[in-house]
Amino acid sequence: MASKAKRAEPAHGYEFGGPLGASVITFGLPFLCWLFTFACNDISGCPAPSLLNPKTLSINQLKTEVGWPEDGIMGLASWKATAWTVAYYLFSALLYRILPAIETEGTELSSGGRLKYRFNAFSTTVTTLVLCFAGTIAQGAEFPLWTFIADNYLQILTANIIISYALAIFVYVRSFSVKRPNSDLRELAAGGHSGNLIYDFYMGRELNPRITLPFIGEIDVKEFMELRPGMLGYIILNCAFIAKQYRNFGFVTDSIVFITLVQAIYVLDGQFMEPAILTTMDITTDGFGFMLAFGDLVWLPFIYSQQTRYLSTHPVMMGWLGTAAVSAVLTAGFSVFRLSNSQKNIFRTNPNDPRVAHLTYIETKTGSRLITSGWWGIARHINYLGDWLQSWPYSLPTGFAGYAILTAGSGVDGSVKMLDGREVVQGPAKYWGMIFTYFYVLYFAVLLIHRDGRDDEKCARKYGEDWKKYKSIVKSRIVPGIY
Repeated sequence: MASKAKRAEPAHGYEFGGPLGASVITFGLPFLCWLFTFACNDISGCPAPSLLNPKTLSINQLKTEVGWPEDGIMGLASWKATAWTVAYYLFSALLYRILPAIETEGTELSSGGRLKYRFNAFSTTVTTLVLCFAGTIAQGAEFPLWTFIADNYLQILTANIIISYALAIFVYVRSFSVKRPNSDLRELAAGGHSGNLIYDFYMGRELNPRITLPFIGEIDVKEFMELRPGMLGYIILNCAFIAKQYRNFGFVTDSIVFITLVQAIYVLDGQFMEPAILTTMDITTDGFGFMLAFGDLVWLPFIYSQQTRYLSTHPVMMGWLGTAAVSAVLTAGFSVFRLSNSQKNIFRTNPNDPRVAHLTYIETKTGSRLITSGWWGIARHINYLGDWLQSWPYSLPTGFAGYAILTAGSGVDGSVKMLDGREVVQGPAKYWGMIFTYFYVLYFAVLLIHRDGRDDEKCARKYGEDWKKYKSIVKSRIVPGIY
C-alpha cells in the first residue's frame, strides 16, 4: 500500500524555471561552452582583443582572432575526433567490465526492490592514468594523446556535446517502455514525468535507466556517466594542458601543477568513495536526462578545466607563499566538507558510536533522525560551505587573469615569450580573463544554493512539521549566520 501511495504522488512542481528554463538551458549551454572556447583562446588572447573594443568590432576580424574554423559551422566537429571520443567511452566501459569491482545494492526503490551496482571507477581512472603516465615518460609533452587533445579541443568538445544529446534522447524515448507496476525495477523519476516534453527531456523521465551492451553486460547509465568518462576526462584535459604549457614555453608552472593535483585528488576521492553516491539526490531522486548527461559529459570536464586551459597559454608562478596561502584555503574547505560528511555518515550507520553519541537530534515521524548539533547544528548544509571553499583554490592560482598574444619581436615590457616567438602580455586584457577563470566559483555558488533549495523542498514533503521544527533549531542554510 505504501508503495502504491508513493507512486500516486503528484508531480513535484517545476524546477529550473519550468519548461522555459529547461529550454534555455538545453539549447543554450552548448553555445556557452563554445563561447568560452572561442572568446578565451591561444590565438589572440583571453578575451579576444576585439571583444574589448566593441565600437570597432568587426565580425571578420573577430573570426580571425578566435580561430573560427575555415569550414564554418561544419568545422566545429570532425569524424576523427568523434571516433576517438567514442573509443574513449568504450574503453571506459571495457575497464568497467574487466577490472575487479565492489558489488553492492542501492537504496530501496518505491517498488520495494533494490538495484545492484558494480563499482570500480577508482581503479578505472588509476589504470588509465598509469597508461598516460607511461606514454608521457616515453614521449614527453609530445605524447600523441596530449597533442591530439590540444589540436582537436574544439572538435572533442563538440563530440561530447553530440554524445550527451544522443544519450539524453535515447533514455527519454526508452523511458516510455517503463511499465507500472513492473517487476524489472524500472521506475519513473518523481519530478521527471510532468507531461511537458522539453521539461521531462531535461529532467529525465526514468530514474535509473540501464542498458546491456555486447560483452560489457548491463550498465547503469546514470551511475556510469556520473563518475567515469567526464570525471576521468577532467583529469586528462588538465594533464593535456600541462603538456601544452611545456610545449609553449619549455617549462611548467607551480600554478598549473597545483590545480591539476588538487582537482585530481578531488576526482579520485569521489571515485574511491563511489558507493556513497547511492544516497545522493542524483541517484535517489533525479531522473537521467539532458541535465545530468550534459553536466557529466560536457559541463564538468570542459568548464571545470578552464583554469588549466588558461594557464597553458598564460603561465603564472605562485611561489611558496602563494602556494601556501591557496593550500590553506583548500585545507579549510576540505576539512569542513570531509568532517561534516563523515559525522553524518557515522551517525546514520551507528548513532551509538562514541564519536557521534553526544549529538542531539529530532526523531521524525518517518523514523529518520535529523541532527541538530555538531557540524549539522551550525548549518543545514554546512558541507556545501566546505565544498564551495574548495572551489576557490581552483581559480586563485590564475591571479588577475587576462592576456593578449602579440606577434614575435613585439618587445613589450612584462611579456612572456613563447617558444614559437610570440609574446604573451596582460595589457588591457588584465582582469577581463577572470570572467573565464573564476566562472567556476560563481557557478558553483549558484549550483549549491539551488541544490539547497531543492533539498529543502524534498525534505518539507518528506518530514512535514518535523522539518519546520528542525529549521527553527538549525536556522542557517549554508553559511552560518549569513545564509
